[in-house]
Amino acid sequence: MSLRALRTLHAIVRHGSFARAGEAVGLTQSAVSLQVKGLEDEFGAALFDRSRRLPRLTAAGTIVVERSRDVLALYDGIAAALGDEQALAGRLRLGAVQTALSGVLPEALAALSRSHPRVRVHVSAGLSVQLALRLAAGELDAAVTTEPVRPHPPDLTWTPLYEDRFWLLAPPGHGGEQPRALLTELPFIRFDSQTWAGRVIDRELRRMRLEVREEMVLDSLEAIVRMVERGLGVAIVPLSDDSLAGLRLTARPFGDPHLFRRIVLLERSDRSGGRLAAALAEAVTTIKAGRVAPPDPGR
Repeated sequence: MSLRALRTLHAIVRHGSFARAGEAVGLTQSAVSLQVKGLEDEFGAALFDRSRRLPRLTAAGTIVVERSRDVLALYDGIAAALGDEQALAGRLRLGAVQTALSGVLPEALAALSRSHPRVRVHVSAGLSVQLALRLAAGELDAAVTTEPVRPHPPDLTWTPLYEDRFWLLAPPGHGGEQPRALLTELPFIRFDSQTWAGRVIDRELRRMRLEVREEMVLDSLEAIVRMVERGLGVAIVPLSDDSLAGLRLTARPFGDPHLFRRIVLLERSDRSGGRLAAALAEAVTTIKAGRVAPPDPGR
């Protein structure tokens, strides 16, 4: 019996189709079908009713799903059980927003690997909203995201890691202009309002009664920064101070007082990430505590 096939079976049940399950576990739809067929051959029973448009569990399939939950839970706990009280071991399925992946997270993962070489971390990227949904569905054990803003999936809990500040970015050469003039006179590149950070930006613009001339809506911080660098407009984005220091752009604090967002370690209420997630959170906060060189906001 293949543990990976059992995980794929559970993904089909969560996502409702072979295709979507394949996207979640990193397999093609045909590979998902082969894994299901392998399980059906092994158990000698059909697991899905394929006469319907979407696959539906048979009675035998329901039994396999229910019993295999215990099998997978026992397997995932083996590595941790082998470790002593001081050593960590096991697998952590971690999601992370792009700013963390391009900032503190690689260094934190390296520190975690040095301290606990028997810990395996599987990392996937995404927007905060997407990662929260995957976490709630059981596809992730923890995620480094923006602090949730409503609406968000229920039964989530979070531990603060560090803060990013929001900056008004303009092309080089606009250092002498006031923020309100930059926002009203130049094209605006909007951080997608479907993201949690985008909602915070939109709320502050409304509070300031600023009407912007929207030209683009993007959900990638890297893409937004590139557009501003090319002189295509201004943007408001959340960035860590060390990330901002490497940009050749005009940067102005956004918000009064200066607006910020918290980056958190997001988990389900049952804290399935356990000691592994806690160790990662400690590595992140330790590294961030050593980075205390904020950039000149007037540059």
